Amino acid sequence: MKDFFERHGFSVGRDEFFDLLRDQQLLIRRRQSRKPRTTFSSHWLRKYPNLLVNLLIDRPHQVWVSDITYIVVGNGFAYLFLLTDAYSRKIIGYAVEGSLGTEGATKALKMALSQKPAAAKTIHHSDRGVQYCSYDYVDRLNKSKMSISMTQNSDLRENAIAERVNGILKRELLQKSYATLADAQAHLPKVISIYDVERPHLSLDFMTAPAARTLGSTQSGRGVKATVEKLPLQVLKS
Repeated sequence: MKDFFERHGFSVGRDEFFDLLRDQQLLIRRRQSRKPRTTFSSHWLRKYPNLLVNLLIDRPHQVWVSDITYIVVGNGFAYLFLLTDAYSRKIIGYAVEGSLGTEGATKALKMALSQKPAAAKTIHHSDRGVQYCSYDYVDRLNKSKMSISMTQNSDLRENAIAERVNGILKRELLQKSYATLADAQAHLPKVISIYDVERPHLSLDFMTAPAARTLGSTQSGRGVKATVEKLPLQVLKS
């Protein structure tokens, strides 16, 4: 550009030139990451050990796995809170909220607890996010006589089942984006219904979640590992 300016008798410094481009909206904006962070584990709240190491899950409501993922809403994001029965892969609690506060996690937990058999001895597994370590959330788990299990590091494979559910919903059933939070909240029950009732799962020998739950309540011959060490990480990063 220097030769062009000199030929046409322009005298302008570098900063003045960039100010001019900025005023005319001619600068190309540097692309920023569009993937928000959903787990904040650097907090002082109590964290719990991982109870799922080498555990064989062989019945419904033995283990619930929880996680948070994001969806695109307008020019920003909303957050999808999920609780899944690890044995049948049925999503038993969910909520979509505009923030990462504890409200979404609590809503999903309340929904799941309404389906928990009174006699079930259930492990609740999650990452170490502040939502799952909060006083209110932990108090609800304790009052429901649930054992609390958490991942020990940032390895996605410590919560592989929950991560896998996130990926399936985002690749197959959720829209790429929603115009408003209300649109996302209205669409979510339809998505969960299709996933819970109609979708077969390779990990369940191509059974649907209802078929797996029926099998699990009549026999205990099928089990699933709580962690999936051999599953490639790229499969989980959805």
